[in-house]
Amino acid sequence: MRLPSHIAIIPDGNRRWALGHELKKTDGYEHGLSPGLSVFRLAKQYGISEITYYGFTVDNCKRPPEQLKAFSHACVEAVKLIANEGCSLLVIGNTKSKCFPKELIPYTSRTDIAGGGMKVNFLVNYGWEWDLSGIGEKKENSKLQNVIHSHNISRIDLIIRWGGMRRLSGLLPIQSVYSDFYIVDALWPDFKEEQFCEALNWYEKQDVTLGG
Repeated sequence: MRLPSHIAIIPDGNRRWALGHELKKTDGYEHGLSPGLSVFRLAKQYGISEITYYGFTVDNCKRPPEQLKAFSHACVEAVKLIANEGCSLLVIGNTKSKCFPKELIPYTSRTDIAGGGMKVNFLVNYGWEWDLSGIGEKKENSKLQNVIHSHNISRIDLIIRWGGMRRLSGLLPIQSVYSDFYIVDALWPDFKEEQFCEALNWYEKQDVTLGG
């Protein structure tokens, strides 16, 4: 089976799921934690080299304060859950913003936990404009180099988005330039293992040319 080396996950639909279950919008994020851990374990089982989770964006911070608090807390808990499994962990986002969870600062440099293993990236308080603002920054050798803040994240082979929406929402514009894009109509908290497996089966059938 031809597998993607790097998979990105867009876990959409938490708020819609909560409303559909007669809960507050803020309650949906907590129900997205278990699916995140399940996807990690499946990716590890399949031997995927790298996985990226889209936590929340700079634009998401414009939502009501109670929602910001809820999805920020969920991101922290998600990182903790996966860190307990062992991985090579990296959190990418605008750390200078007050919206960035300070608990995640230690992981803003890639950190091998419990022996390391699969690379896991979390985009937290991430914005594509912020990411690209690193281009042209001066380095120690005083030469201008093309550098993005997410330069330690590799090219994405497959993007899987839950929730039925067909958009990238600013996900890593450099790394996603040749990505295949698979949509799951089910909402993220309704994750099922077969959805992930179906995405891999679909990817195997794609003609990956990387523009060639």
